[in-house]
Amino acid sequence: MTTDLKFPFQKFNEWFEKAKANSAIIEPTAMCLSTVDKNNCPSSRMVLLKKFDENGFCFFTNLTSRKGKELSENKNVALCFYWGILGLQVRIEGEVEKVSIKEADDYFASRRRGSQIGAWASKQSCEMEEWKEFEDRISEIENHFKDQEVPRPPFWSGFRVAPKRIEFWEEGDFRIHKREVFVKNGNSWEIKKLYP
Repeated sequence: MTTDLKFPFQKFNEWFEKAKANSAIIEPTAMCLSTVDKNNCPSSRMVLLKKFDENGFCFFTNLTSRKGKELSENKNVALCFYWGILGLQVRIEGEVEKVSIKEADDYFASRRRGSQIGAWASKQSCEMEEWKEFEDRISEIENHFKDQEVPRPPFWSGFRVAPKRIEFWEEGDFRIHKREVFVKNGNSWEIKKLYP
């Protein structure tokens, strides 16, 4: 069975809205991002979904961080949303591409000033001697940008995960779960049902 390009994103949006409406879910935008380095070793961490449409799912990060480096070495990634209280999970596999300069600038400008300062101050994923080292860098950046807007750092941007596969999982009694997967095929999606 095939469907148009928008359908899996419409289904994701329905589930995402349910998650956002549930006050028991503290961070509905949290998703596990899995990357692979040049030696084919995987690593995972939680990031936040900042926007999505039929072109993909976007998040932002320091390009010099471990994930930033791994994304430049291997564009294949996986995302996983799990809203346990709703019994829902979405798994996404695809390739990343950088967002446009305008998208990165616009999102950075929307962040709180403290987060903007933190982006400049953090040498993300690098070792430090002690916490005070980071606090000193924050103070230094705050002074540098005192009484002015904080621009986006050149080493900070966003990525869009263009999906090739999206799986929707619904929890069932006795571990009899419902699984439906959408696989990209040209300008359409093939829909398949999977055993739990």
